[in-house]
Formats: sequence, structure tokens, C-alpha cells
Amino acid sequence: MCRGGVGHTGLGGPEIVENRVRVVIAEDSVLLREGLTRLLTDRGHEVVAGVGDGEALIKTITELAAQDELPDVVVADVRMPPTHTDEGVRAAVRLRRRHPGLGVLVLSQYVEEQYATELLAGSSRGVGYLLKDRVAEVREFVDAVARVARGGTALDPEVVAQLLGRSRKQDVLAGLTPREREVLGLMAEGRTNSAIARQLVVSDGAVEKHVSNIFLKLGLSPSDGDHRRVLAVLTYLNS
Repeated sequence: MCRGGVGHTGLGGPEIVENRVRVVIAEDSVLLREGLTRLLTDRGHEVVAGVGDGEALIKTITELAAQDELPDVVVADVRMPPTHTDEGVRAAVRLRRRHPGLGVLVLSQYVEEQYATELLAGSSRGVGYLLKDRVAEVREFVDAVARVARGGTALDPEVVAQLLGRSRKQDVLAGLTPREREVLGLMAEGRTNSAIARQLVVSDGAVEKHVSNIFLKLGLSPSDGDHRRVLAVLTYLNS
């Protein structure tokens, strides 16, 4: 859904954008919302709508989808009215369930483990979680928006570090067999065990065994519960 286009640098000169993306911004601070809009449009991307709460975000995306104008990515604040707790991320999770191809990048003032885990619990494709401080690094932020729109992942290093719970070396996956690495890679694409089995033409039981071995070798104990899958994928992405 990405499109080519010509934008402006904000300094008076045109900027060519090979992969123009269409964005909806959900942020209750008008100042920040307008600032994000300017950052993106100055670099040739199209902000098709800006809203101030989670319900407005869902309504806007529903209307755009009905017109066959679904955007490439949503950029949403985790906390929005009316309670300023989790309205933004709740809306993001609902939208990902309804529209699997929609990229979602959430912004947060702090690392909020519960929300990050919930967002990543489905598929890690087309998802991002950044601290708001990263917005000041304009090029990195805009690149993250485009990457998520294309189905990639953009995770703040501090988010990854907190979710993993401890520092991990770059060779953390060295103990995995080639097949286990392959299974973990497919897990990172958001595939279920059954889907992985079909892809590799093996039994569901074989995949379950590989997944168990992956958890064991990565030091993810059963006490981590359902979070083990998310943590395993984060380890893969971080390595």
C-alpha cells in the first residue's frame, strides 16, 4: 500500500520519497499531534487523519477501511482520554485483530511492560513500540514509521531490554539448531505452531518439541507463562 511521492524538507526544497506511506495519528496532545504530522509530511508521507482518543481512532480506521482506504500505519499514544491509562494500546490491539495488514506504532512516555507484551502477543510483523524521547531523533522516528508500514518491526532498545529482563549477548542463539532457528524465525513472523508445521511440512508435535527446546535453551522457564513466546521472539529480533 506504500506509494511514491514528493514531500518537502521544511527548508524549502523538495524531498523525493520512494515509499510514501499513509498514516493516521492518535495523540490527545494537539501540539504533539501537529508536530508528528509536520515531521511526516515534511518528508513526503501522507497523514490522512489525526484523532485525540481511542474510540475516535477505531471509528476513523473503520470508516477508511469501508472506503477501501485503509492507511499503511497507525501511530498511537499508549495513554489517551478518557482515563489516560491504556486506551491507545487497547485500540491498537483491537485494530490489529480486525486488520492484520495494518501497521501499528505505539508511543509511550515510559516502558510499560504489560502493554508492550500485549501488543506483541499476536504477530511481530508491522508493529512498533517506541519511547516518546525517540521522536526527537527525527530521522530514526520517520524511518521507524516507514518500516512498520512495510511490515517490519521497530522496538525501542529500552523496551527490549526490560522485556528480556536482562542483557543478552549477540550469540544468544548460538545454542539453537538450524531447525530451531528456522522455527523461531517463523514465530517472529507471528505464525502459530500449526502454521509453522505446514510451512516446514512436519507434524504439529515436532514443532511443539522444537518450541519447547527453544524455550529451554533461551532460559525461559514455564513460570513465564504465555509471555515465553513473546520473549523468545524479542530475543530473536534483538540478536
